[in-house]
Amino acid sequence: MDETIMKRMDYKDASDALKKALGLNYSPVAIRMATSHDDIPDGMKQLEGNFRHCKMVDMARREGKVFYAKVENHECMGGAWALGLRPLTETLKNGHFYYKLGKFESTAACKRTIDRIPHVESGVTVATLYAPLEKTNFSPQVVLIIAPARVMLKLAQATLFSLGGRISSEFSGIQSVCADACAQTYLSGKANYSLGCDGSRKFSGIEDGEMVMGFPAEMLPAMVEAVQIVTAAPGSKK
Repeated sequence: MDETIMKRMDYKDASDALKKALGLNYSPVAIRMATSHDDIPDGMKQLEGNFRHCKMVDMARREGKVFYAKVENHECMGGAWALGLRPLTETLKNGHFYYKLGKFESTAACKRTIDRIPHVESGVTVATLYAPLEKTNFSPQVVLIIAPARVMLKLAQATLFSLGGRISSEFSGIQSVCADACAQTYLSGKANYSLGCDGSRKFSGIEDGEMVMGFPAEMLPAMVEAVQIVTAAPGSKK
């Protein structure tokens, strides 16, 4: 498989540094939305069974599993759509899906939200690849971290360390791990922070005090360096 990032990175060293500096209990997760079967490393196994994308992320971060998933492995239609594996379903498109779940006052309110959900072009992705960062054997596009709010504070500070400014995040309380942390990050080229959603908290083990963030893999070297600096800064809460 060809590398698709010019800057070569040692993913194990990066993961070890992030885990140590941030006090992470679980691994950062590397994700790729493969557009060709050539993007899948030789010997990488396809996931057996049907799971939600957020659960697949949990398998990588908690269990250390490395695998890829095709559209038939994705149980959540919304997640598969956000990641570019399939078209949007009619019930999501017309607003009825989340309306029936009691998430919105009207189908119109639901549709206004769905129309603004970030998503990869439908049918472009042939498979999604997952690995704990330290075991990554492919060129990731997004690095995803699920951690308590204290850790997110340090990640936010690291995001601003080089150029400063303000954090601007996009989320809507639905499709947090697939759309907010992965698709949004991949499409924008910027880190994005999300509160999680009912689905990901119910089905993938995201705890009450945890949040979700994703950043482009191209930012990894700078994020590792900045995280180590801001967590060791004199003004940092230990």
